[in-house]
Amino acid sequence: MPEEGVPLTPKADLLTTEEILTLARLFVKEGIDKIRLTGGEPLIRPDVVDIVARLHQLEGLRTIGITTNGINLARLLPQLQKAGLSAINISLDTLVPAKFEFIVRRKGFHKVMEGIHKAIELGYSPVKVNCVVMRGLNEDELLDFVALTEGLPLDVRFIEYMPFDGNRWNFKKMVSYKEMLDTLRQQWPELEKLPEEESSTAKAFKIPGFRGQVSFITSMSEHFCGTCNRLRITADGNLKVCLFGNSEVSLRDHLRAGASEEELRRVIGAAVGRKKRQHAGMFSIAQMKNRPMILIEFLLLLQDSPPAIPSIFSQDPFCVQGIRHRVSFSNQKATLWEGGWFPRTPLLAQWRLRSSCPQRHYSSHLDSDANPKCLSAVAQAPATPSGPLPTADQLTHVDTEGRAAMVDVGGKPDTERVAVASAVVLLGSVAFKLVQENQLKKGDALAVAQLAGVQAAKLTSQLIPLCHHVALSHVQVWLELDATRHAVGIRASCRARGPTGVEMEALTAVAVAALTVYDMCKAVSRDIVLGEIKLLSKTGGQRGDFQRT
Repeated sequence: MPEEGVPLTPKADLLTTEEILTLARLFVKEGIDKIRLTGGEPLIRPDVVDIVARLHQLEGLRTIGITTNGINLARLLPQLQKAGLSAINISLDTLVPAKFEFIVRRKGFHKVMEGIHKAIELGYSPVKVNCVVMRGLNEDELLDFVALTEGLPLDVRFIEYMPFDGNRWNFKKMVSYKEMLDTLRQQWPELEKLPEEESSTAKAFKIPGFRGQVSFITSMSEHFCGTCNRLRITADGNLKVCLFGNSEVSLRDHLRAGASEEELRRVIGAAVGRKKRQHAGMFSIAQMKNRPMILIEFLLLLQDSPPAIPSIFSQDPFCVQGIRHRVSFSNQKATLWEGGWFPRTPLLAQWRLRSSCPQRHYSSHLDSDANPKCLSAVAQAPATPSGPLPTADQLTHVDTEGRAAMVDVGGKPDTERVAVASAVVLLGSVAFKLVQENQLKKGDALAVAQLAGVQAAKLTSQLIPLCHHVALSHVQVWLELDATRHAVGIRASCRARGPTGVEMEALTAVAVAALTVYDMCKAVSRDIVLGEIKLLSKTGGQRGDFQRT
């Protein structure tokens, strides 16, 4: 737990029980056979037993697991086992009660140990114990953890310390897998390696004669991206295809906007198609913005079988064959692009870029209330303006003598304001292909441009001299590829409550996002054109609403 704690997500933003089950049903229907409820802490959710019971009814689901801090486990485990829980991971970073309280920011060590023994008593084998090893904190307890496996059916899994917001990651704190292994072999030279499943994220070892085993999760020193088949859905409904990725797609918003099963399959397929061949190196990861680990996962979906992506990600037999016989995610990505099954548009945007080809899609979602109303200007845009837009008979930013002047909005009432703007960047075929395949030397152009657009919206008053400062309650930026024009389409939505509109914020967002795409691609081509920057819609204010035809 970060020292300063974490902001709690509003309940309305969390997936409901029905939404969780809807998504689970979809994934299982398409081949997923293992679901793990994780966190944060899933056992504080009051409906967790009901969720497990209803997941257990899904035909084709072989394993239901849970990752917990263990504090509530002993109390709830009998009910969870009866509901159908089949696997348990318990997070425990120390065997010293005082140190436990320092790490977790609360008491409860003895409850965790009680939960471990309750799991063993009820027949779970192995009970997995996850231990993040941090130099200067708990690396001196490695031997003590391994000693637990002598008489108990535990799989103690040592996890390399990974950077997430709030944990003050430092390379010097990371104890590598090889260093840990050397420490164990000094005590137990007979330690032997166990065979690995193809999609396993852990390297497993066993000391002859011990009931349990030891594993290492080497996310930092030896990545396992090529065989990783994990997908994560956060508690607020965002799909993450990589634990270290800060790119997320909101399945919750698509669900609440009425997406069909087919539309959800396409959105999920597009997200998986954007998965990179491997995550960045440990030093690059340390510089990335990512959620605190405690906020990353609620629902983890994976397959125990080899890392074939199930049919959810394709409707074309050629694509299925290409995926299941892939040798790397880069090959998978190429096959999926050629197969042409990506969605033409994300459901919420309802925005076509005249493309019949696959698209990479990036959207930002930075506010906490995720109200679909913020996108009503896009999702419900009529074919013609909703009414005449009154115009002033003189410029508002000049005084009677023609000098620049800031408009006084002090007497205007506060209203809910929403504005949507768009832009297009014509890249040319060479730069477009590199962006499409995410092969630019500077990095992921769409991800960087998306963040630049969000940041620009928030800084509009500093960039445009006579703009008022607006406290934005919501900014969202989308980028999509249009293969027919070799272009990137950009759209931004801004929302605020106040006496003045947010048109300039939306326009600034798309303009700066477009400039960022240019900057990311300029080394490849100088024949890039930025254009079609325009306001698409605005709502709120005395002058009425506007929808561009």
